[in-house]
Amino acid sequence: MLIRDCAGGVVFKGDSVFILKNDKGEWVLPKGVIRNNELPIDVAIRRVCAETGLKSVEVLSTAGETSYEFYSVTRQRPVFNKITWYLMITADEEFNISKEDGFVDGGFYPIDKALEMITYSQDKSLVNVSYFKYKTLTKALA
Repeated sequence: MLIRDCAGGVVFKGDSVFILKNDKGEWVLPKGVIRNNELPIDVAIRRVCAETGLKSVEVLSTAGETSYEFYSVTRQRPVFNKITWYLMITADEEFNISKEDGFVDGGFYPIDKALEMITYSQDKSLVNVSYFKYKTLTKALA
């Protein structure tokens, strides 16, 4: 089994969260594989910006960890992904979904709508918990 450490971001703008639709029709959060001794936070910021086209994101805190397993047809073996998530905010109005990374749609969606759209239950839970934390942190900063 191939075990991969990954990092990603739960990006909020106001009361909306950024989600992406991949070429399999799944609504997911932006993330990527950690390589070459990179720091998880750096990978999360880089992949969020690359996949969403957002120019600037700010990390407020960690958001938690998730993991999942799947069978990779191209690698002909099972893959286990462990993802470290970061709670992020942006003021950017414009974004550009990365078609090169296999995404077909995406953007900022109101929390209730995003929770209905997100494909995987652990991602839904992550967004729900992260939204509560985001509201608490931004209230404290105000």
